[in-house]
Amino acid sequence: MNSEKLVRLERMGLGPVWQLRARADKPVAVVDATEAVALDAADFSGLDWEELEATIRDCARCGLCRGRTHAVSGIGDRHASWLFVGEGPGRSEDLEGEPFVGPAGKLLDNMLKAMQLARGVDTFIANIVKCRPVDADGRDRPPVHNEVAACRAFLQRQIDLIKPTVIVALGKTAATSLLGLNEETSLSSLRGEPHSYRGIPVVVTYHPAYLLRKPEDKAKSWRDLCLAQSLHDER
Repeated sequence: MNSEKLVRLERMGLGPVWQLRARADKPVAVVDATEAVALDAADFSGLDWEELEATIRDCARCGLCRGRTHAVSGIGDRHASWLFVGEGPGRSEDLEGEPFVGPAGKLLDNMLKAMQLARGVDTFIANIVKCRPVDADGRDRPPVHNEVAACRAFLQRQIDLIKPTVIVALGKTAATSLLGLNEETSLSSLRGEPHSYRGIPVVVTYHPAYLLRKPEDKAKSWRDLCLAQSLHDER
């Protein structure tokens, strides 16, 4: 991204105008909190990409597998310098088996375009959990602790394989899960400064779904992306 343009937009407190553009059940016991501790310690360090994705597809480590259509492992360049992490698949992602394909995904694509990036080109997109969390009414919800714990080793192995230069955490759940923070930590307290995951810079910003509901916060998110760009360029 042109640094002069970034500086100019930053001073104005504005970013680009991101617009939307077109683009069997299995029975299994639900993992409780004590089981999640053991699952979190699972060692996938020897798995290559194909083995890891096959393991994710067949995973029954928590109750989310019972209602999924597809496990959504992630998509993109396996040697990307940019890793974007959300909280979990929604309805569209569950149906298509790809992260961020609904309205929030279209907005994310436009955010990438504003940074002169593109889905699948030096970028990888993943989620904290790989199966869709839903509430009792079948609506999307954030994953709970044991679900995050059951999936954590998958994301850790993905990060080890990708070796990204910068990680962008999209939303509070992604941020607190990646950074190992209390779930009550506010997003506002995490924005505006770099964090670290195993020595990799992490920048926290709003989830695109939030920005669809609160478009007035796009300028704040743009500042977060400018921070991520500066950290990327330094490395």
